Amino acid sequence: MRALFALMLFLLSAVPAAAVQPDEVLPDPTLEARARSLSEELRCLICQSQSIDDSDATIARDLRLLIRERLKAGDSDAAVKAFLVDRYGEYVLLRPAFAWHNALLWGAAPLAILVGGGLFLLLYRRSGRSPPAALSAEEEARLKALVAEDEAR
Repeated sequence: MRALFALMLFLLSAVPAAAVQPDEVLPDPTLEARARSLSEELRCLICQSQSIDDSDATIARDLRLLIRERLKAGDSDAAVKAFLVDRYGEYVLLRPAFAWHNALLWGAAPLAILVGGGLFLLLYRRSGRSPPAALSAEEEARLKALVAEDEAR
C-alpha cells in the first residue's frame, strides 16, 4: 500500500503545473479565462518551447501580468497578441501565423518528406533486379558436366 502511494505521489509530481501565481489571478472569471487562454499561446522568451502559462521565469510572470493589464484596459485578444508581437517579434507566438516570410519554415517538413519519398522511389526503381544473363554454350556444358558428376556420386 505504501509503495502504491509513493508511486502515485511520484507520478503526480511529474505532472506540469501552471505557473500562474494566486496574486496574478483576475477577480473576473471571464477575463481570467481569456488571460489563461492567451498565456497558453505565448512562448516564454527564455524557456525552450514553454508557454508563459507554464513557465516560472520572471519574464513569463511579467508577460502574464502585462496580458492581464491589457485585458483590464479593454484590449481584445488579437490586440494583446499584436502588442506582444510588435514588442517581441513573432517568436513570442507558440503557433505563428503563415506568411510569406516564414513560408520556408512551414513548408520545410512537407518538402523534405516529398523529396525524401521521391528519392526513395527513384532509388527503389533503379535497384530493380534485371533478369540474369543467359549462360553461354561453354557455361552450359560445364554446368551439365558438374551436375552429371554430382549425380554419379
